[in-house]
Amino acid sequence: LLTISEDQRIQLLLIGFAFNAFLEGVAGFGVPIAICAVLLIQLGFKPLQAAMLCLVGNGAAGAFGAIGLPVSVIDTLALKGDVSALDVAQATNLSLPILSVIVPFLLVFIIDGFKGIKETLPAIIVTVVPFVVLQVFFNQFFGPELVDILPPLASMGALALFSKKFQPKNIFRLNAGEEKMEVKHHSFREVVFAWSPFIILTILVLIWSSKAFKGLFLEDGALSFMNVKFGIPGTMNDISGHPIMLTFNILNQTGTALLIAGIITVLISSKVNFKRAGALFVEAFKELWLPILTICFILAIAKVTTYGGLTSAMGEGISKTGAAFPFLSPILGWIGVFMTGSVTNNNALFAPIQASVAPQVGTSGALLVGANTAGGAIAKLISPQSIAIATAAVKQVGRESELLKMTLKYSVGLLIFWCIWTFILSLILG
Repeated sequence: LLTISEDQRIQLLLIGFAFNAFLEGVAGFGVPIAICAVLLIQLGFKPLQAAMLCLVGNGAAGAFGAIGLPVSVIDTLALKGDVSALDVAQATNLSLPILSVIVPFLLVFIIDGFKGIKETLPAIIVTVVPFVVLQVFFNQFFGPELVDILPPLASMGALALFSKKFQPKNIFRLNAGEEKMEVKHHSFREVVFAWSPFIILTILVLIWSSKAFKGLFLEDGALSFMNVKFGIPGTMNDISGHPIMLTFNILNQTGTALLIAGIITVLISSKVNFKRAGALFVEAFKELWLPILTICFILAIAKVTTYGGLTSAMGEGISKTGAAFPFLSPILGWIGVFMTGSVTNNNALFAPIQASVAPQVGTSGALLVGANTAGGAIAKLISPQSIAIATAAVKQVGRESELLKMTLKYSVGLLIFWCIWTFILSLILG
């Protein structure tokens, strides 16, 4: 990183924003906050400050974490109006790119004010433009899976290349008198090999999320025979009268692409064998079994509330707010993530309500579900789960309240803006 720039504002854009977003895309579940905060500390940032900056930076990526899971989960919810994950991804193009523009400016402003923005403006623009352009492109044509993978990679690459020619006039360091870290150079081959797992993963996810690949599993597709359909006992479709049918297929799931990417990585690696990979898998499962189980239960609750009519009932009640509901829509998502700690869980619980209310207040279901997602992403700045992960990563356990105070104003400020913006969009689209 020091070979790119010694200016901590540039390092913050690279790590706190772009790399943070990339890790959110490939992992999620607090991983980017933990890793990026530690990296920033190694670069000279104070522990609690590093944690706060990573939480703020993560706000631009939280909606599409873990291979787009918060949005792709929508396809499992059978939302009213047939709102799909692609519909929501396209609807977020009207709002979330704004957040992606705001966050880099905000990060630089936090550590160096308007002076910092002025001195690093070219670098900020170079960071933002590829991120936002590719974010919009993938949302529009592919869906949510790659939105937090390729755009951050492009952003990091653009900033790294740009920094070879441009450096701020004044190199900014939080601690001007600190000793310089030793710079270690790596060959191009070493760099490519280090990034190869992510390159493989990106290529496979791109294939898995393409319309051509998904078309193979449609009813008349070449691989449709791999779809296993079964009815849920004790349920009844309100149209056909038959049990509600679920389709099960392992091959066309994005997780399969991740598994294949992992296997290929082990095969080409000289340092990791299958025994070690298996041990790492077990270790990861031990760390994540509770979030996995939680998501399963929350999805089950979402299904029960949807099929049981509870979602429609709640939607009818909330719809009494009338045309004002779009203003409140992001707040529902904000509360959802504050309670559950996950944008995925938030959408599983509240997306059905948002989609149910939309036609009753005369607006787009995809817009409100997108607002629910955006509100949730903004809430990650103050989610108790995120705060706990961040303080633990920077060894500041016990100072959670201090960190919350640092991030709360940014979360609330962004939420207010989002409420107003969603309301304006509802008037335009309605």
